[in-house]
Amino acid sequence: MAHQESASLHDQLKKYFGFSTFKGNQEAVIRNVLDGKDTFVLMPTGGGKSLCYQLPALVMDGVAIVISPLIALMKNQVDAMRAFSMEEGIAHFLNSSLNKAAVTKVRTDVLEGKTKLLFFAPESLTKEDNISFLRKIKISFYAIDEAHCISEWGHDFRPEYRRIRPIINDIGRAPLIALTATATPKVQMDIQKNLGMLDATVFKSSFNRPNLYYEIRPKLDASKDIIRYIKQHEGKSGIIYCLSRKKVEELTELLVANDIKALAYHAGMDAATRAQNQDKFLMEEVDVIVATIAFGMGIDKPDVRYVIHYDIPKSLEGYYQETGRAGRDGGEGECITFYSYKDIQKLEKFMQGKPVAEQEIGKLLLQETVSYAESSICRRKTLLHYFGENFPEENCGSCDNCLHPKPRIEGKEAMRLMLEVLRAIGDKFKADYLINVLIGRVNALIKSYGHHKSEWFGAGADHDGRFWGAVIRQALIMELVDKNIENYGLLSINAAGEAYIEKPTTVMITLDHNYDEADEEEGAAAPSGKGGAADEELFTMLKELRKKVAKQQGLPPFVIFQDPSLEDMSIQYPITLEEMQNISGVGAGKARKFGQPFIELIKAYVEDKEIIRPQDMVVKSVVNKSGNKVFIIQSIDRQMDFEDIARARDLDGDELLTEIEAIVNSGTKLNINYYINEAIDEDKAEEIYLYFKEDAEDDSIDAALRELGPDFTEEEIRLVRLKFISEMGN
Repeated sequence: MAHQESASLHDQLKKYFGFSTFKGNQEAVIRNVLDGKDTFVLMPTGGGKSLCYQLPALVMDGVAIVISPLIALMKNQVDAMRAFSMEEGIAHFLNSSLNKAAVTKVRTDVLEGKTKLLFFAPESLTKEDNISFLRKIKISFYAIDEAHCISEWGHDFRPEYRRIRPIINDIGRAPLIALTATATPKVQMDIQKNLGMLDATVFKSSFNRPNLYYEIRPKLDASKDIIRYIKQHEGKSGIIYCLSRKKVEELTELLVANDIKALAYHAGMDAATRAQNQDKFLMEEVDVIVATIAFGMGIDKPDVRYVIHYDIPKSLEGYYQETGRAGRDGGEGECITFYSYKDIQKLEKFMQGKPVAEQEIGKLLLQETVSYAESSICRRKTLLHYFGENFPEENCGSCDNCLHPKPRIEGKEAMRLMLEVLRAIGDKFKADYLINVLIGRVNALIKSYGHHKSEWFGAGADHDGRFWGAVIRQALIMELVDKNIENYGLLSINAAGEAYIEKPTTVMITLDHNYDEADEEEGAAAPSGKGGAADEELFTMLKELRKKVAKQQGLPPFVIFQDPSLEDMSIQYPITLEEMQNISGVGAGKARKFGQPFIELIKAYVEDKEIIRPQDMVVKSVVNKSGNKVFIIQSIDRQMDFEDIARARDLDGDELLTEIEAIVNSGTKLNINYYINEAIDEDKAEEIYLYFKEDAEDDSIDAALRELGPDFTEEEIRLVRLKFISEMGN
């Protein structure tokens, strides 16, 4: 009998879906559902979750009610089901996007028994008329997709999901199947409790995706890095995640300016544009989608070859879910994340103003993310451990930490000390508290518990907090320490930890990455003439050339190009006028007026030294979107008062001057005589002009103030310097 039933299940799989075998746990899950038992399915992205409720729905008597969080997802699923079946009415959804006539059509199909799957958003399920309609029909089972939305600890919490159970009780009981691609033990517990399915059979597939490569990079010049990366992976599909809509739009524009086929996707766009962009990505008319997290749930594109996080996600669940969209076909999938601790601080700021409980949870989830990013332990090991799974290999061979391991140090004594201190203070504290006790850092909390007087206080002061963080993480992975699931984050020593204190064994600790050293704000100005990363020899040659050109033109050298521009040339090696315009502080006007001899010198130098120029030179910057530049130029042409220009653009006087300086320094000629004549005494203006023409070594305002004396203001000097550079240099 069992054999016959098994054969028929395979026949049905073949008949409805065209597959000849089940994947992973699918068959066991489906049997459990067919037996009418509650079922909890944990299956990573790409594991084939949908089939776990689609097939039983087609086989069983009645209609399966599927609760799903996103309208786009439902539409995808319904289209997919209709494609498998000849019957148009086999699957329907009821949500706010339907008009009256459409709703009536759905209800008729359901009552006539044509429909096997009916999809709902949780919001629609609560509507009184939907509840009374559902009471009339035979329900085979309820499927709750993306079940992590129930849990406040999940990365995608939706309060309306917590009302599902009472509504189901109201409509009429039937077996439940809850499905999710990411759930820590904590989230799983929360889901089962809330849905009243603590007795459910749990099917957990491994969270390991062996084909994915994980890497964290310091966020130094992420935009340039991303462009270079995409150019090296031409023609492959990829997704780039950013946290803000503004960043999505800026980055998309930058990619397009660099001839990359990219489109944006975020919640601020209208639904039609979003759907259109998503389709273009699926149809491979574009290679890259730059998106906020709204993109990708339920997207069945098997050949996404890379997922880049421009901003680190708020939680490891979110990270796992988003990276999981790469390489679903089992082929290559590279997951690259740019990390800077500044971003974490930004995320913490966003949380202010939320309820305290939510802030607490949010902060703990963020700490997990930080510890993942900064840790030097195998990324796979850390991720799987977070999802309650053990990864036995020492080296996964497919993450940055395993391929480029950092030196490790013997940590036997440190591990023992940390465990002893944890045992002494007890199990009411989180990792950061334990670290503060170890290094002897006093704060109000430590005082309130009196641990600043403990013999253990400062016992680990010869190492810093980052070192002890690495020790604690290693202890968690070795399972010498437990992290409390109910009271998230509280640490306690377990029997294995006690045994370790009695009989310590060798343990190698890898020190964590320190990304702070590299944390410079992106887009910072080019370093000022210090030859930072610059080619010193070329820099000196460019300065000589500048002197020569200045002499020929009868101008001070700084009018030709300022030091930061020469510095940038000696990093980027521009050899065409077009490339010269991408150098900081050089615009089209300046490149045309003075650029030729400089690019000739650089070209000869590059050939002579056989220098391989950085590909970054292709990175074209995007014109300042704010449109300030164009507005200011036009207003000055119309001889508008500076105060009025500043007010119109919501700038103060200093900010306006800085904007005008940027315009003039990159080679645009502006005539501001009308304003100078009104604002500055004629003799004073003359004296400042002569100073810049004849005496000035450089364009420094401080030097000018010293030279000209206390009768002159900084603003006067800046205004006349603008006139001078504009007339002489542009």
